Order: sequence, then C-alpha cells, then structure tokens
Amino acid sequence: MITIILVDDHRLVRAGLRRVVSEQPDMEVLAEAASGEEAIELVRVQEPDIMLLDVNMPGLGGLEATRRIHQRFADVKIIGVSMHIDEPYPSRLLAAGAVGYIGKDSAADEVVTAIRRVHAGGHYVASAVAGNLAAHLSRGSNASPFDALSQRELQVMYMLTQGLGTQAISDRLCLSPKTVSTYRYRLFEKLGVHNDVELTRLAMRYDMLDDAKGQNNAS
Repeated sequence: MITIILVDDHRLVRAGLRRVVSEQPDMEVLAEAASGEEAIELVRVQEPDIMLLDVNMPGLGGLEATRRIHQRFADVKIIGVSMHIDEPYPSRLLAAGAVGYIGKDSAADEVVTAIRRVHAGGHYVASAVAGNLAAHLSRGSNASPFDALSQRELQVMYMLTQGLGTQAISDRLCLSPKTVSTYRYRLFEKLGVHNDVELTRLAMRYDMLDDAKGQNNAS
C-alpha cells in the first residue's frame, strides 16, 4: 500500500486529491495538512511514502518545508502540486529535495502516474513543467537574478512592488514585521538594489511583475 499525506492550505484542493487517491486500490491517504509546519509534524508521526505538497502556502511555505523534510526524513518522496508551472518554482522545489512536480490542473490519471513512478524510485515532472524547466536551464548564465531568491523572498518582493508596507505584508504572510524586514533586507542584498523603486525597476526589466497576481492570489 502506498501511503500518502496531502498538504495544501485549500480544503477543496485536498478533497479533490483525496478523491483521486482513494479511488486507487493500492493507495491510502494517511492524513492532511494545511501548512508546512503541520506537514513536518505529520511526517514525523505518520511516516508516509509520498507527500503531495502545495508549493505556495502561508507560514513556512512549501519550499522550506520540502528542504526540512528532505533533510530529516529522506525516505519520504515529495511531489510538488501547484498552479505555478513556470520557473523558478519547479527548479527550486526540485533542488530542495522534491522528486516530482505537477500542476493543480493535472488530470487524475497524471496524479496517479506521478505517485506510482515516484514510489517506484523514479522522478516525475509534468510535460508542461518539463518544457519550462528545460528552457530555464538552457538560459544558463543569462538566468534572472531573481532566481537567487527564496520562495518567501519572492513573495515579499512581489508585495513590495505593489506598494505594500511592512505591516500589510506581515498580515498577509502571517509573519512578524521584524521577519518581513529581514526578508526585505536579504532580497535587496541579493539583487543589489537599495530601495523599492530600484526593486520595481529591476523586476520590470526581468518581466517578474507579470507573475505577481498569480503569486499573491493563488497557490
């Protein structure tokens, strides 16, 4: 029996994934989580084979949760499930330790295929994701400087370019104002900018603002 944990902050998404998994005679959903923090605790207690993990969640976030789970529970195979199939999301999650990546619009049979392949020791990346990933890797040294940012730094960056202040970002991401300020400092340092205006100009130069709505309104 392939045992699975579902991690997504949207209950309807978890319900859909549970339905797909439950229809398979050799698969079982052990538990569900709505955050990265809950996911780490459930992995420790349930010891699943597979985790279907949302990439963008409040709190810890899918990327950091993947890193920590991969470091502490290497036998658990993580498949990212996200609306974000464009770079840099897939490459970052795979680099953090995930072995699969599919879109939230994937058909039921693709979800099942991904689970079976990963459980058998392989990797699975949806075809649409694979195309974007290949294009990203082929750019090599011409890749965007924003590739150096963590998922959380990207979230803060998008909100800064929308004119949101520290407290507003703090409320949206469920982080302390001090933590938001730390992320702001780090992303400024990595990008070589000194204020929000320079940040916005740089983001526009690399067409990063086209993804801002998806980053802040969907996961």
